[in-house]
Amino acid sequence: MNAFENFKLSKQLYNAIVNLGFDKPTPIQEKAFPVILSGKDMVGIAQTGTGKTLAYLLPLLHEIKFSKQLNPRILILVPTRELVLQLVENIESLTTYMNIRALGVYGGTNINTQKQAVAQGTDILVATPGRLYDLAVSGVLQLNGIKKLVIDEVDIMLDLGFRPQLTNIFDLLKERRQNIMFSATMTDEIDVLIDDFFVAPAKISIAVSGTPLENIAQQSYPVPNFYTKVNLLNHLLTDKDQFGKVLVFVSTKKNSDLLFESLEENIKSESCVIHSNKTQNYRIRSIKQFDEGKNRILISTDVMARGLDLDKITHVINFDTPHFPENYMHRIGRTGRAQEEGKTILFYTEKEEEWKIAIENLMLIKIPVLEFPVEVQISKELIPEERPQIVDLKNPNRNSAKIARGPAFHEKKEKNVKINSGGKGGLTRRKYKKPQKRGDKIQNLRSKKR
Repeated sequence: MNAFENFKLSKQLYNAIVNLGFDKPTPIQEKAFPVILSGKDMVGIAQTGTGKTLAYLLPLLHEIKFSKQLNPRILILVPTRELVLQLVENIESLTTYMNIRALGVYGGTNINTQKQAVAQGTDILVATPGRLYDLAVSGVLQLNGIKKLVIDEVDIMLDLGFRPQLTNIFDLLKERRQNIMFSATMTDEIDVLIDDFFVAPAKISIAVSGTPLENIAQQSYPVPNFYTKVNLLNHLLTDKDQFGKVLVFVSTKKNSDLLFESLEENIKSESCVIHSNKTQNYRIRSIKQFDEGKNRILISTDVMARGLDLDKITHVINFDTPHFPENYMHRIGRTGRAQEEGKTILFYTEKEEEWKIAIENLMLIKIPVLEFPVEVQISKELIPEERPQIVDLKNPNRNSAKIARGPAFHEKKEKNVKINSGGKGGLTRRKYKKPQKRGDKIQNLRSKKR
């Protein structure tokens, strides 16, 4: 028996669920379904990988009816372009037997093309806040028909600075609507957003923030520096059977590119790298190739950690330790999805050890430490951030290398000491002050004639 039968879904939606292989709802799906159907505002707190997307899509799709109206009735806001694309794909899979239109809009691409798509009409609009507001201000998109508003991954959305756009979007919507919010963490800023725009929301929480998913095995390696991490990663990835589909997280765009370039040639050919500086087409193509198995390894930054919903990831490797413990949770949530076994490995230097301890304190567990492989070479090469800084003892806040410069005042060169005598005649030209008024200017001209 398929447990989704208890939801009493429409026949078309239920058949799509069966075709996708879902047979048992997750806890967040079970709790959210009746609340969203009731029409109440709702705030859901659940870890990444617990089925939040289906938790709000199922009741929304169960309730929506066929309509020929052009303006959207359901608005879903997400922080990244990748998440827009994946949500639209999920909706299309769930509405295989339904006559429901879904459209995704996001920045980084031609807005005129999206204006044309919006003008043709849609039932469900999935958008990033910035592009949605641009379309609404242009007048091509009308938001007065929105009955259901979903804000997914709201914590990362606020971290990315989308609060002004969210506030502007709320002002464009009608007050009578259902607000649904999902997040992996709760912050004071989220509480303010709820108080300002939600009406007596029901709150659903599945697992305390920071609680690790039980089906993810965690391990760690102490590593002295960046290039030794590269050597260790190269060593691990040579085992293609064990490391079949690997997501590698790096904190900065610069270091993610450096890591990609530093991988051994046979591994580099199986890898791709994505971050916010890459073009939209490159990012979409890289994710698709990784998802389809054409590339075995995907290197990504933290910004991408919340916009990736990829199946069958064997390992998540934290190439460096994130400064904020919550980011570690979002990273490892990319593996061990849908009740599958997942594995994650953390590399940490002596400097990063305090961040590792903060992660362990958040999760209330110790991440097992593995012995460093003897066959892996310890590199002495350091990246600029790892090199010791030369400090001026007289002024320790400044780098002495930066202030090594000549004296501020010096004697003029001989050629500059000469006085301009005013040309061949040797007479110094008369100088006049810059005229302040028209009358002064005329007076100066007269004096020159004399």
